[in-house]
Amino acid sequence: MPCHDGGVNAEQVAALRLLLAPTGWLERATAFARALRGSARTPGGLLLVGTPDEEPWHLAAHLDEESRLAGLPELAPTLVRWAPPAGAPRHLSVGLDRLDEARRGESLLVVSPQAAPDPLLERISDARKGGAVILAIDRGDQRLEELAHEALAVEPAAPLTFDAVQHLVSAAAGERAAQNKSLRARLARFLDTVSGPASP
Repeated sequence: MPCHDGGVNAEQVAALRLLLAPTGWLERATAFARALRGSARTPGGLLLVGTPDEEPWHLAAHLDEESRLAGLPELAPTLVRWAPPAGAPRHLSVGLDRLDEARRGESLLVVSPQAAPDPLLERISDARKGGAVILAIDRGDQRLEELAHEALAVEPAAPLTFDAVQHLVSAAAGERAAQNKSLRARLARFLDTVSGPASP
């Protein structure tokens, strides 16, 4: 099945399966996802924002799916957009002003593959002052990480792509102990779905 999701292909699937265990990325993603799940307390209270150039569409879709599968409505994100077009559906029309309303009991997940711009950092700072929990997936952005309660940095030398790390986090966030399914099994199933089974 061809991949339309962040460029994950069969070679990357095989590489992930070989590389994940010794790198510690499963554990890092699981710890970050645990913090994310613990901070998401109310439906609609998990705010997800990217940068002006890259909105985290795929992560929003995966978290929404994991929310449904795990029966965790609070995990379904509210995608916050920089410039929602007029007439956009309600769930795609939430603008940056929503960050100004962030308060205690809500959380803000920032996905920033580039350095976060100053206007975004200012809004993140205000959201933190308002009591929101700040989480970040970034490239080692020091200014952003100083504002975050929890950060997962994907450095250039990391063995995983920025997109793959988001897949790890979303899968771990929706994991239910009652299902007794490991993150490795969930990840393998997801990657098989988007790219086809790896060759033996």
